[in-house]
Amino acid sequence: MLTARRLALLKDILRQPAAPFREQHVARCVSRHLSAAGVPHFEDPAGNLVLGAASEAAYKRLLHRRVTGRERHEPVRIFIAHMDHPGFHGVKWLGPNRLAVKWHGGSPLKHLSGARLWLADDEGEITGAGIRATLHKPSLLKAGWAMDTAEVRFHGSHGLAMAGRYPGRRAKDLFGAFAFRAHCWTSGKRLYTRAADDLVGVFSIVATAMDLQRRRSAAPFIGLLTRAEEVGFVGAVQHFELGWLQDARRPLLCISLEASRTLPGARIGKGPVVRLGDRRTPFHSGALQVLSSLAEKVLPGAHQRRLMDGGACEATAATAWGLPTVGITLPLGNYHNQGFEGGMDCPKGEGPAPEFVHLDDIAGELKLCRALLSAGQEWADPWQTTRRRLLRNARNYNKLL
Repeated sequence: MLTARRLALLKDILRQPAAPFREQHVARCVSRHLSAAGVPHFEDPAGNLVLGAASEAAYKRLLHRRVTGRERHEPVRIFIAHMDHPGFHGVKWLGPNRLAVKWHGGSPLKHLSGARLWLADDEGEITGAGIRATLHKPSLLKAGWAMDTAEVRFHGSHGLAMAGRYPGRRAKDLFGAFAFRAHCWTSGKRLYTRAADDLVGVFSIVATAMDLQRRRSAAPFIGLLTRAEEVGFVGAVQHFELGWLQDARRPLLCISLEASRTLPGARIGKGPVVRLGDRRTPFHSGALQVLSSLAEKVLPGAHQRRLMDGGACEATAATAWGLPTVGITLPLGNYHNQGFEGGMDCPKGEGPAPEFVHLDDIAGELKLCRALLSAGQEWADPWQTTRRRLLRNARNYNKLL
């Protein structure tokens, strides 16, 4: 189970407003916690946060360090999660208390008019304290899979807009998404929040980095917290294009941490999922064998295995750039705030709804991340144990050949 300290860290991250290209509050929150824990980190040229190294030079030293013996087979584990969640950007003021917006990423498709919203700018959230916002005149993309544009209307005794715009704030400085009773809350072991995808993954990497720092572990770890995943893995692509990873002199393994739409065979509360692939590609078979074996050891009966093809993830981008990749995902209710599974604050099916995950699944993911960083795994020959078992079985049938 999650400790009180870890749960407080998780809730602090979930409180941060985020949308594609508007991840600054998440990044600031994470940086604050990392600095307090003494975890080295820095920002790459695209604004992604890199954990486990204090600078580009330190990052490259880790990737280029020559190792010998069994250690030469140990890959640098690069845990990847994204700091954004689907949301909108302000485009222009249409008049007092009316803002035209452009949506980025997936979204609910039904029951949108009148939905409650939160809005923020670089300083923080501006809704609340007597100011409310609602969605109106939504239009969908031509392909029909998400919202395209809409109008936001502000309500409140203070009168948000003056002379056609909010005082001191340009329309393009504002961003937001759907609002619910709170940033996050629990009901039993369900954690409801406006953005589990992928702020829970961000939390898992931050918590893992802090754990390594506390134990003074020398495990070859990098955390990569990316931007704008929801619109085509933009931050990850920009990082891969830097060429830093392709120049590495030692083995690499990318581990995508996600929260993915629940599917048959991947149920909420039954443990984290060893993700065999996403909608676009299967993952690295050898590394998956190591991950699956670890899951059997540290989470017996409390993990799942599935091809999570409800969507694509940054593992697709890593694979496209030639990097061995595996994935761990949390089964997610109400993916992209669509009320598929219903539950609290979901008055109408498939309308706006908070996402939800299970606290035990999160705790299991943390345990699996720690296990992945342990030394002595069969990275050089991941199928060795399976090959021995199959060979013993085959020899038992020699007399029948």
